[in-house]
Amino acid sequence: MPVPLRRPKVWIALVCLLPLMRLIFLGIGGGLGANPIEFITHSTGTWTLVGLLVTLSVTPLRQLTGRADLIRYRRMLGLFTFFYACLHFVTYIWLDQFFDPAAIAKDIVKRPFITVGFTAFLLLIPLAVTSTHAMMRRLGRRWQQLHRLIYLIALLGVIHYLWLVKKDLTEPLIYGAVLTLLLVVRLPWGVSLLQAARSRFVSASSGGRQSGGRSAGRAQ
Repeated sequence: MPVPLRRPKVWIALVCLLPLMRLIFLGIGGGLGANPIEFITHSTGTWTLVGLLVTLSVTPLRQLTGRADLIRYRRMLGLFTFFYACLHFVTYIWLDQFFDPAAIAKDIVKRPFITVGFTAFLLLIPLAVTSTHAMMRRLGRRWQQLHRLIYLIALLGVIHYLWLVKKDLTEPLIYGAVLTLLLVVRLPWGVSLLQAARSRFVSASSGGRQSGGRSAGRAQ
């Protein structure tokens, strides 16, 4: 049976799997560099943070474009984010700490960026577990309150990256700026700005179509 490639969810899933496929191909070809564990840890951590920001961007994009159907892709994006967070965590406890509980506990307490990252991962777990429609119905209003933790998780993710980097802070600061923007547009005046931008876009598009129609009429 052919895969329905015309379905957007299939394409989104394929795009979300690209970072994993890249790691696999690099691993097979010996392209993970001199420190493969660090490479894998950095890559999975980066894509977890990117996934958080992309998931948070769904609502502003829906408001800006008027595409209500975009919301149906948010759960998939969130689950792929959790998937890469799990890979990031497993890489740490397996390849870096060799499943040593004492060493892991000591590392979490001793290094603040590990503490923050571990906290963010723990907070992601209930969001993933309650991502189904059945849990949404069961929790009711509490579901939305629980899933607002994604804002805190994304902030902790940026802090985790910022404290990890010792010299060049450019990349984590960029993620921080994007997160700030995504949080600002959720404020009342930010939502108003998005609605105003959408109105101007719709007006400009309508004006362009009407102008094109009149020009075509004159040409006929």
